[in-house]
Amino acid sequence: MPYWRLSSFYFFYFASLGVLIPFWGLYLKDLGFSPLAIGELMAILMATKIIAPNLWGWISDRTGARLPIVRLASLLSLLIFSGIFAVDGFWGIAVVMTLFSFFWNASLPQMEAVTCNHLGARVRRYASVRLWGSIGFIIAVLALGSVIERWGTATVPGSVLFLYAGIWLSSLAVPDPGLPHGSQQSTSVSSLLRKPEVAALLAACFLMQASHGAFYAFYSIFLTEAGYSSAAVGGLWAWGVVLEVVVFWRMHILLERFGARSVLLVSMALAVLRWLLTGGFVDNLAIQIFAQSLHAATFGTFHAAAIYLVHHYFSGRTQGRGQALYSSLSFGAGGAVGSLLSGILWSSAGAAFTFDLSAMVAGLGWLAVWRWVDRAREL
Repeated sequence: MPYWRLSSFYFFYFASLGVLIPFWGLYLKDLGFSPLAIGELMAILMATKIIAPNLWGWISDRTGARLPIVRLASLLSLLIFSGIFAVDGFWGIAVVMTLFSFFWNASLPQMEAVTCNHLGARVRRYASVRLWGSIGFIIAVLALGSVIERWGTATVPGSVLFLYAGIWLSSLAVPDPGLPHGSQQSTSVSSLLRKPEVAALLAACFLMQASHGAFYAFYSIFLTEAGYSSAAVGGLWAWGVVLEVVVFWRMHILLERFGARSVLLVSMALAVLRWLLTGGFVDNLAIQIFAQSLHAATFGTFHAAAIYLVHHYFSGRTQGRGQALYSSLSFGAGGAVGSLLSGILWSSAGAAFTFDLSAMVAGLGWLAVWRWVDRAREL
């Protein structure tokens, strides 16, 4: 199993997220965009995940060319994003974000399938590879927080471009595992989606990411308006991901001992607590540190358990579409809805109400898992 070559892809991919998610909103704010416009532009990154992963997932399942698709999508992301230096205004930036994210969002779901195929029977150890993505995120968010403190948000686009080059180069180093065993005997995707536990899992993933919408789009702005420095903002983002790394390191033990369903339920319950604390106590650094530590559960344990269940439910030639559905419905549709609603509510209803609504959405996801995901069917 090419551990380090797989890990390098995750490192660069999530390092680019460590630039885009915390600091792209600040970059757009410094360009003069309103909260609603920022919410709309950030939603583009999520919205393209609704279409792109499913299209490329269908192509990869039909052709078996998962890794070539990852490489092509990574290269096109790099080339198209370079156009950000040549455009100006809302629509110019929107076009570039739409085009580059269409390909950027296509690569990760197929790499997830590639990684799971390399792991084979050891798929519970997926998190030991994925943790390098979290390490990349930490390094990027800490480094760029300090850079922005000194030179401003104009450094953000160049940092993204550098990391996209790393994504493409690392994809070239990963060997192709070929088609998975039993790829001709898979159940159809439509029949899988009619199973209550599969539909409930995907619904919970949608709701969980929708609850993160305000956090991803406005948390950095929320903190800076409350008086936090850029370095402190980067430090808070990094702190949550540091604990996420620890969780990923031991995630296989949690899955073996408690099962994926229990892990999902605890993760979503802690998401409710996290958003209530985030929105209600922005002036209290200690509470913000604690709330950010819950990122280890609301993203770390939740994501690892969801990937495990998706890989279990969608086998053989449905793997690519299974991972694509997970990505598009959660990070895509869920993230887009969350970003758009938070952009609408942020100015009119206020930050505290927006995060309270996020907590309610996460609670609905908890109910879906509790009611329909059967523990007896998770293994």
